[in-house]
Amino acid sequence: MSANALYTGLSGYYDLMCVDIDYRAQSNAIRRLHQMFGNGGTTHLDLACGTGPHVRHFIDAGYQSNGLDINQPMLDIAAARCPEAQFTRQDMSHFEVGEPSDLITCFLYSIHYNDGIEKLAACISSVHRALASGGIFCFNAVDKDKINNDLFVKHTAKQASDLFTFRSGWHYSGQGEKQSLRLSIEKANADASQVWNDEHPMVAVNFAELIALLAPYFEVHVFEHNYETIKPWDTTSGNAIFVCVKK
Repeated sequence: MSANALYTGLSGYYDLMCVDIDYRAQSNAIRRLHQMFGNGGTTHLDLACGTGPHVRHFIDAGYQSNGLDINQPMLDIAAARCPEAQFTRQDMSHFEVGEPSDLITCFLYSIHYNDGIEKLAACISSVHRALASGGIFCFNAVDKDKINNDLFVKHTAKQASDLFTFRSGWHYSGQGEKQSLRLSIEKANADASQVWNDEHPMVAVNFAELIALLAPYFEVHVFEHNYETIKPWDTTSGNAIFVCVKK
């Protein structure tokens, strides 16, 4: 099953899968970074926006916020959550906008859904074209050389009579430009249980390679992956927040 097919089939459970994510804290942190590095504008585009929780927080903070995703059922949920926003079904590797944005975001490591370096480079070029003068691009990423294939995260959540168990973890073979996100979803109740397993292909890149891809288009600033405190990246951790100011 492809990543898009999995998310299409389980789009109604996506918010439950992400129930432990603090969307407000993430949105607030990026707004602070935008205030520090941005051009003072308030137009915003969220790439791989999913069901729109980040867009909701940006709208509530006074932004004119819109979203883009490849998955239409996700966008349908996002449109109901954020009727003020415009959502378009596009691939973030190659997308077009009618008007430039002051801020473009890509949360939840979704930048890695560009499957391969060529598509990642195309995404970066598309973002540069879509940004207003002095606009910024903010996203989080994982360094392929720091991935521990034995680590995974797990949480459970209840919906009506069903108990869901979600597991996810990165996997990298140690060579090449492909890594994967391994995902398992179990749905159980008193009568039966179902399990979905999938391995989503994603781009693998280390931070030196990523900065080299960004540098022709942006002034790049890298911060620790901490949405509570803004701290420069310590150059050793394998997760980071990138703030990229359009040249």
